[in-house]
Amino acid sequence: MTYTRKDVSKLTGTERRRFVGALLELKRRGEYDEFVRMHVTYYTPDGERGLRSAHMTPSFLPWHRKLLLDLERALRRVDPSVTVPYWDWTRDRTATSVPWTDDLLGGNGRPSDRQVMTGPFAYREGRWPLKVGVTDRRYLTRDLGRARDPIALPTRNDLEWALKDGVYDTYPYDSTVTKGFRNKLEGWGTGRGSASWRNHNRVHRWIGGTMLGGASPNDPVFWLHHAFVDLQWIRWQQRHRAHRYLPDKPPGVGNAQRGRIVARHEKLPPWDVTPDELDDMSAIYRYV
Repeated sequence: MTYTRKDVSKLTGTERRRFVGALLELKRRGEYDEFVRMHVTYYTPDGERGLRSAHMTPSFLPWHRKLLLDLERALRRVDPSVTVPYWDWTRDRTATSVPWTDDLLGGNGRPSDRQVMTGPFAYREGRWPLKVGVTDRRYLTRDLGRARDPIALPTRNDLEWALKDGVYDTYPYDSTVTKGFRNKLEGWGTGRGSASWRNHNRVHRWIGGTMLGGASPNDPVFWLHHAFVDLQWIRWQQRHRAHRYLPDKPPGVGNAQRGRIVARHEKLPPWDVTPDELDDMSAIYRYV
């Protein structure tokens, strides 16, 4: 039976409590940290050697779709009523709007060390210690909007710039491409500084703190952010029905990208599933 993912701003009080409760229970069981660990493991930049399956690659979207789906299934084993909501960062754009409320994700970090002090995921509440990461900090940090060097969240026009591109991805299928929906949404741009971060990447930078780097799923907002990114892939598919995931075949022998990217019908590590099999989720969930 198909279930729905809702806009986080439309959740009822009960739905908020149950979503937060299921996350805290996964954390208590030790399951949650395995999702963080997986994201760290597969965060391979295109400047490094080896296969890129999660970032700077065509499979950015199906890889995170599968990770999100697995997390959601784990939450639903705790509470079958729970689904992952999405955060529309083109509309809820301030540090005090949803989802930064005390009954959901808590608010911004304090000025001294950016430690989150409010909400159910604050370290002082004792239920959300960080156990997997690139630093030794045990607490969640945020710097919403970047106080010292302010940036703004992406706009509807920024999303439209990505959505109107009818090609899914282009060679060399990495962070340097300037055409194609995938990288325009993932957000690796040219130049330096904040102007080079678009859409998905810019949201990570706007949140700051724990959301920077491979261990970003330590902040529960990661899932709300990626649910909205996932929704954009569906919207792109609906707008460009004749276009699909690219590349459809692996790069040939001698090609610099051979063995570095996942083609449409190749298995997507670490799962036994292909991008093609993750193309249509309409039988599992829908967005409202």
